[in-house]
Amino acid sequence: MTRARRVLVPFGTRPEVVKLAPVVSALTAAGHAVDVVDTGQHTDPALSTRLQEALGLAPGCRFTLPTGDAAARLGALHADAARAVARLRPDVVLALGDTSTVPAYALAARGAGIPFVHLEAGLRSLNPRSVEEVNRRVAAAAAALHLAPTRRAAAFLAAEGVPAERVFVVGNPVVDTLVSRGVRPVPVAERTGVLVTAHRPTNVDDPVRLERLVGVVRALADDVGPVTFPVHPRTAARLAATGLDAGLAHPDVTLTGPVGYDALLGALASARLTVTDSGGIQEEAAYLGVPVVVLRGSTPRWEGVEAGTTTLASLADDAAAGAVLTAALRHTSAEGQARAATLPCPYGDGTTGRQVAALLADQATDALLALDEPDFSDGRLPW
Repeated sequence: MTRARRVLVPFGTRPEVVKLAPVVSALTAAGHAVDVVDTGQHTDPALSTRLQEALGLAPGCRFTLPTGDAAARLGALHADAARAVARLRPDVVLALGDTSTVPAYALAARGAGIPFVHLEAGLRSLNPRSVEEVNRRVAAAAAALHLAPTRRAAAFLAAEGVPAERVFVVGNPVVDTLVSRGVRPVPVAERTGVLVTAHRPTNVDDPVRLERLVGVVRALADDVGPVTFPVHPRTAARLAATGLDAGLAHPDVTLTGPVGYDALLGALASARLTVTDSGGIQEEAAYLGVPVVVLRGSTPRWEGVEAGTTTLASLADDAAAGAVLTAALRHTSAEGQARAATLPCPYGDGTTGRQVAALLADQATDALLALDEPDFSDGRLPW
C-alpha cells in the first residue's frame, strides 16, 4: 500500500539546491505534496536564485536573514523554522546535510510533534571543532528516519546506537543531478590542469592559512598545470582585505567569480585534479573519475580516502601545505589518473530521489515515523 504525504523540504545553501532538486522532483512525481522553503543562508544570486532556476527548484516560501551578526542570523533561522512548520503543518520535515538549516528545522519539527527525516545521514568527520559535525549529530538525535548515502555512513550511525530498521542506504542525490543533466566523465587524455575551490572559514578566515593557500595555488600552476580558481565571495573578501589577492597574479592561474553549476561541472570534468575544501565536489569528482586533494585534515566523505583517489592535506602548517603539492603530483601521474578514472563512484547510482519518494509513500514507514509517547506505568523498565 502507498500513500501521499505532505513534506516540508527546507534548503539554505548552494549544495542543498543541487542535491534536493532531484529529490523534490521525485517526491512530486510520486504524488507527495511538497512545500519547499528557502531559508536564506545564501543570498548571492549565483549561489541561490540563479542556481535554483537552473535546476528547477522553486521555493514556495523565502526567508531573509539579518546581515552581519552571526547570532542574530542563527536566531532568525530557528524562529523562521518554527514559523514555517507551524504554518505549513507537514506530515514530515525532510532536510539534507549539515548546514545550520538542518538542526533548525529538525528541532522545529520535533517541537511541533512532526517526524524529521535526515537525508545524507551518518556522515562523520570526527572533528570536534566542526560546527557541521554538531549539526549532523543534532539531526541524528532528532531523526525518525536516517537516509544514509553509503554503507560507511550507515556504519557510523550503527556505532552510535541508531536502530538498523531506521537506517536506509539510498545513495547521494548529487548523483541524481549529474545523471539527469547528462554529465559524463571526460577521457583522461583530454583532461588538463587543476580546479581549485576554497571557502571554509578555517582555510580563508585565518590570514596565515590564506597565505598558504595562495602559495599552494602558485605551486600547482608551476608544477602541475594551469589552475582554474572560481573564487567564492567569502574567499574573495578575505583575499582583498589582506592584500593576498596580488599573489594570485600568475600567467597560469585563471581567477573567476562564482560560476554557474554547469560551468563548474565542465571545469571539474575536464581537470586532471581538483584541490578543494568542498564536500559536494568530492562526490562530483568521484562520479567524474577525477582525483581529489582535500584542503582539510579530515572529511565526512571517507570513501574516496579508502579508495586511494582522495588525499587529505590541510593548510595547518607549512609542511601540511607542502603535502598538497606532493599529493597533487601523485594523483596526476599516469597511475593516479587511471585509478581515479576506473573506480566506480561510491556515492550512488542516480536513483536516490526515487528511493526517498518510494520510502515515504510506503505505509510500512508509518510505524517508523510515529512519535508515540511510551508508557512504562505498568512497572516495565525499558532496558
